[in-house]
Amino acid sequence: MQVRLNWITLTKAVPLAISRGTTASVRRLVVELEHEGLVGRGETGGFETGHRAYAIEAVAAELEALLPRFASVEGLALGEDLPAFQALEPWLAPLSPPARCAIDLALHDWWGQKLGQPLWRLWGLDRAACSPTSVTLGLGEVERVLARLDLWQERLGCWPQRVKLKLGSPDGPGHDRALVSAVGRRLQEQAGTVSELQVDANGGWDLATAQQLIPWLAEQGVVLVEQPLPAQLDPDADAASFEALDLSCPIPLVADESCWNLADLLRLAPHVDAVNIKLLKSGGLTEALLMAQTARSLGLDLMLGCYSDSALLNGAASQLLPLVRWPDLDSHLNLIDDPFEGPELQGDRLLPSSRPGLGVIELSGSAAAPAPC
Repeated sequence: MQVRLNWITLTKAVPLAISRGTTASVRRLVVELEHEGLVGRGETGGFETGHRAYAIEAVAAELEALLPRFASVEGLALGEDLPAFQALEPWLAPLSPPARCAIDLALHDWWGQKLGQPLWRLWGLDRAACSPTSVTLGLGEVERVLARLDLWQERLGCWPQRVKLKLGSPDGPGHDRALVSAVGRRLQEQAGTVSELQVDANGGWDLATAQQLIPWLAEQGVVLVEQPLPAQLDPDADAASFEALDLSCPIPLVADESCWNLADLLRLAPHVDAVNIKLLKSGGLTEALLMAQTARSLGLDLMLGCYSDSALLNGAASQLLPLVRWPDLDSHLNLIDDPFEGPELQGDRLLPSSRPGLGVIELSGSAAAPAPC
């Protein structure tokens, strides 16, 4: 097996501002595992959630240390010409979630290509069950946020049915209210369309602010509130913060930064209505699929989100879309230099590709710088 680790740079057409800062471009890593003429790819990158952070350089160091073992001990990576996921668990378990994600996705991509099927079909999922994705409006001045909404309409070729508005403004709850009012009015002005307005505070409120704003958001027709309070490292304290809101929250409460894996999902299930699964948090599709299946068994709704991801990582996430009520995979739609082609876009509805594996192809002429491994 040949292994490669490449750097790519992703640049946003419109920088995204949330309560913790603004992102205009990111550096990402792509793992490639090549065997029998098939190349499995997985993307990863650094990110932070307010209470945890992973630098891209540290993730690269983890991968550079591990990947040579795939080339030298081929039998452990492949059993009966297919990835032996169970045999690889001791290798992958010590890795950080973003490092594990890259390898997990590359193995799944190779596996699906070897079998000649997309993952969603191998998992027995129904692509027709996919829902429209939300599009994101970052924090900013009211007129700029409204202009961004217009740009999304131009990009999609239709009016988006779901809009996610970032709140938790450093200018305080008054600015949050102004944004909700203005975006709500703009959505109501669109004749013949019914758009859901979601809000995501990214942990930007304290308890008093959340208790004040959430009932008002419900009155404005907002359909859900995501991560109103900061995530906490102590799991009991983190769950208690959601419990404090749960009894009085009149709209669905969604955990994002607080929910990384199945253990977090089970911990938060009594206090939230939904969780936001992201592959960089979960460490890839193996854990994410388990989380999605468990959530459905528990009656929890699902959101499927992204960071500053290309069509490669969102193509991987899109394999789970038939299980998801609230897709939120719009990051690759806001890139000017995405080196990959992934999910199919029909208006504002993303569909996992029918191509095998992750269904993602590398575009000709895309630039990637090799990293030593």
